[in-house]
Amino acid sequence: MIRVSYDLHIHSCLSPCGEEEMTPSNIVAMAALKGLDVVALTDHNSSRNCPAFMELAEEQGILALPGMELTTEEEVHVVCLFAELEDALSFDAYVYERLQAVPLREDIFGKQEILDSQEQVIGKIGLLLINATTIRFENVFDLMEKFHGVMIPAHIDKSSNSLLTNLGFVPDNSRFRTYELANPGNNEKIVEKNPYCSTCRMIVNSDAHRLEQISEPERTIEITQKTRQAVLDSLK
Repeated sequence: MIRVSYDLHIHSCLSPCGEEEMTPSNIVAMAALKGLDVVALTDHNSSRNCPAFMELAEEQGILALPGMELTTEEEVHVVCLFAELEDALSFDAYVYERLQAVPLREDIFGKQEILDSQEQVIGKIGLLLINATTIRFENVFDLMEKFHGVMIPAHIDKSSNSLLTNLGFVPDNSRFRTYELANPGNNEKIVEKNPYCSTCRMIVNSDAHRLEQISEPERTIEITQKTRQAVLDSLK
C-alpha cells in the first residue's frame, strides 16, 4: 500500500465563488509547492477546466483527478470524481442539460471562464453554475456507476448545501462509501446520529476557493498504486 496526501475538493475560477487567481496553472503550482500527492478539481456543476488542470499536474508529477461538485435537485452538494477525463466530460454534458436555465450575470457572479494550460480563455459558460440541477440525490450513485465515477457527499457537517442539512438524514437506500467533513472534530457526533456513516470512510478536503485555502499535506489515504483508478477504488 502507498500512503498519499490529498485534497479532493478544489474550485477553479470557473466556479462563480472561485477567485480569479484560481486558474488551473496556479492551483497546480500551489499543490506542488505544498507537496500534495493527489488533487482533484471540482467546480460547481462543471468539469471543463479539468483538461488544462490534468495536463499541468502531469508535468509537475502530481496525480490529478477530474471531478465536479454536483448540486442535486435538493441542493445537496456531492463531490463526483473520475479516473478518466472522458468520463468526467461526458458527465459534464449530462449535468449541463439538467442545470437550471438561469443566465449568468457577470456583474454579480463574475466570469465563468474555461482556460487552457497557458491560461488563455478558450470558452465561457453561459448558465449560472451554482444553481441546482434536476438530478436527485438518490440517483447519483447509479449515475456514477454509469459514468465510472465515485460520489462523496460534500461537507455533510455544514449548515447549508449538505446532505444532513438539506435532507435531514442519510436516506435508507444510500450506497456511498465515503463522505466529506469540513471539520473532522464533528465526526463522532455525525456517526452517533447517523449509524450508516460508521460503515464509511471519512475524508476532509479544503473546498478551496482561494489559493491559500488549498490543503497542506497533513491528511493521507492509502492506495494500492499511484493511479487515478486506485484512488477511486479506495473511496468506494
